Amino acid sequence: MSAVVLESVLTCPHCGFSKRETMPTDACQFYYECGKCKTLLRANPGDCCVFCSFGSAKCPPIQQQRGCCG
Repeated sequence: MSAVVLESVLTCPHCGFSKRETMPTDACQFYYECGKCKTLLRANPGDCCVFCSFGSAKCPPIQQQRGCCG
């Protein structure tokens, strides 16, 4: 089994700004405010969190195939 990636680069779909963030391992992050344009990002329909929608890596529970948050 491969190691779980705990960092993901979130990219704002509105302005293109990217920032590396540490993902929570015990909760889903439904919202994220872009550091540049201040747009509040929400997970896309069908995704459990902003990392699954806008990140370079899926959230830890999805990586471990446990399903969203547990």
